[in-house]
Parts: sequence; structure tokens; C-alpha cells
Amino acid sequence: MDPYSKTSNQKIVTTESNFSFRKPVSTDGSEVFALVERCKPLDVNSMYCNLLQCSHFSDTSIVAERDGQMVGFISGYRLPQQPDVLFVWQVAVDASTRGQGLASQMLMQLLSRLGGEVKHLHTTITPDNQASWKTFQRLAATLDAPLNDSDMFDREQHFNGEHETEKLVHIGPFNLAPSSQHR
Repeated sequence: MDPYSKTSNQKIVTTESNFSFRKPVSTDGSEVFALVERCKPLDVNSMYCNLLQCSHFSDTSIVAERDGQMVGFISGYRLPQQPDVLFVWQVAVDASTRGQGLASQMLMQLLSRLGGEVKHLHTTITPDNQASWKTFQRLAATLDAPLNDSDMFDREQHFNGEHETEKLVHIGPFNLAPSSQHR
């Protein structure tokens, strides 16, 4: 079976909110690219990067669909030296579904799929991105885990003054039992 094909053998989880969640496949790359372009203030990566996220990092990423349309995407990966840490790279939610808790649902679906293998979540957020701060604060509360932040990439040192400082957000430790519905 081709792991990069939409027909690969994967579980699709549908929730009460009528969102369906699944692992991405390489053919999702162009849709992810278009979704991220529509989701300001997210940084747009190359389409090639999105293709790699949807193929090489599919186990640690998630697609959300409603009525067959992609309305959300999270890309992530496990830190090579700390495999119990999931780094959430990007969270994209289409404007048509904002305010419905989709980002939180995707995060919980992804963490549930990874089960007890992940004990910590890292992400970066700019200080002014209040929607992201609220999402990850809610996640920490749901997981009953502490949330801490520190500077990771400084505006001047790392971005030559062209991008806001990115704060490293650390949630954890937490403990999620593996969920058979997400395997």
C-alpha cells in the first residue's frame, strides 16, 4: 500500500461537530499550502515543505475536513533528541470554521492518536497572537498540565528585525492513555 496515497489504510475520526480528522497524505500538500495562505498571520512555507509535512511528518500532523473540504491542518514533529516532545509547527484553521474550537479539537485528536508516547508539547507563538495563546492555554487546562513560555527566536538576533519574537510555549508533563479509535 502506498503511504503517500489518499487511499492508504488510515482511520478517519468524525466528531459531533461534523469535522472529520485524519493523517495527511502527500496529495494534501497543495491544499495545505492554499489553506495556510488564507490563514494570516501564519508564515507561508513552500509547497514543497507542505508536501513533506503531509508525507514524512504525517504521523505527527492532522487534517480536519468538513463536507469533504479541508478546513484545518496541524503540522508537527517529535524532537529527535526528546521523542516524548511533540513540536507543533503550524495550526491553520479556515475562516469559515473559526470560533468553533477546531484548533483545540485537532490538537486533542492528534495527541490522542499519539497516546502515551508524548508527554510534552512545544510550539512557538508571537506575543501578539492572542488566538493562539488562548488555544494553547485551553489545551494546558484540558490536559491539567502547566504552561510555561520563554523567548526562542528573538526579533533582532534571529529575524534581523523582520519578524516578531517567537516565544517557546511548553505544556507538560501530561499523560494521555493511547486511544484505540485513533490508531
